[in-house]
Amino acid sequence: MITPNSFPRDLLSQPIDQRLGYFESKIVAHPHLQATYDTLLQAIRHPSGASLIFVYGPTGVGKTTMRKRLEQHLMATAQAQSELNPGYVPVVTLEAVAPENGKFDWKDYYRRALLALEEPLVNDKIDYRLRGIGRNADGELMLAYTVGVPTLRYALEQCLHHRRPQAFFIDEAQHFNKVAGGRRLLDQMDALKSLAALTGTVHVLLGTYEVLDLINLSAQLSRRSIDIHFPRYHADRPEDLVIFKNVLLTFQCHLPLPEEPDLVKHHEYLYERSAGCVGVLKDWLYQALARSLEQDQPTLTLKDLELCAKSSQKLLRFAREIKEGEALVEEREAQLAEFRSILGIGHEQSTRPAMPRPSANPRANVGKRSPRRDEVGR
Repeated sequence: MITPNSFPRDLLSQPIDQRLGYFESKIVAHPHLQATYDTLLQAIRHPSGASLIFVYGPTGVGKTTMRKRLEQHLMATAQAQSELNPGYVPVVTLEAVAPENGKFDWKDYYRRALLALEEPLVNDKIDYRLRGIGRNADGELMLAYTVGVPTLRYALEQCLHHRRPQAFFIDEAQHFNKVAGGRRLLDQMDALKSLAALTGTVHVLLGTYEVLDLINLSAQLSRRSIDIHFPRYHADRPEDLVIFKNVLLTFQCHLPLPEEPDLVKHHEYLYERSAGCVGVLKDWLYQALARSLEQDQPTLTLKDLELCAKSSQKLLRFAREIKEGEALVEEREAQLAEFRSILGIGHEQSTRPAMPRPSANPRANVGKRSPRRDEVGR
């Protein structure tokens, strides 16, 4: 294992909030996060006709951390363009809200999207001749509740046309799935795909394994989308266990405490209660660190970890969701065999016409008599 650098020692004299803030902002670029980051960045830069990008994985695997890191990169690389065009927004992020009545609220979604795109020069981006959309005396964007869904969508389309973001991130995308009926679910994805295609803005949907239900609703949607799996670490894979220990070592070196705890020593317990999800692990360590700092302890103890661990009931539900989601991923991979069979790939021996077998007594010289004794006279 590679020993990482430690935290700045002057943090020990800082208030608790600042020490907690340091640990909260610490990002461990572990292999699964880095691989998902690289794949997603490549897909955003070169979507090749895709309008939607789906990123799915277990709850707490690190999708939000990865998204924030990617947002920072996109904003940094677009700094020069932002200076030339103050109205340009490199990236937009919105969280899909869970519906309360089993029906996704597109009106609320469009309103939140428009507010997420708000900036001082928004006057030039939206046609305020649309009834119900304007600005108050303080210059803030106002959207009347009487404005209909078509009007809000048109306003959002115009706004995206002018802002040209590289990506529109939608977190908690599994909430799109909270509708009754597969037909309505397909309609929702078609509406989102249409918005992305008309505005030339790639939409990135991040969520749990429930997002898998949104991906293959139709052949057209599959063709216009890219899906990326962000997996957890598995204890039964030796290479994954080594990586998990390295992550633990990095976290323990950056816990701003006078004495560094030995988290690697308890890696089995820490893996068990986090199921190999780095996001869950970090949240757990944050809570244990807060307790340790409040108690003015020199280091983080196993007792702190036990008191902040999730209950067995929550862990069981968490494990079941992971098992079901990973089973869906394995089923998708198994469908590749059926796909190859439909195309006739990998079955050359069974589909290729049989070549004629050579005869045991070939007639090499057609028309030439076989040697034999002829009858003479009678």
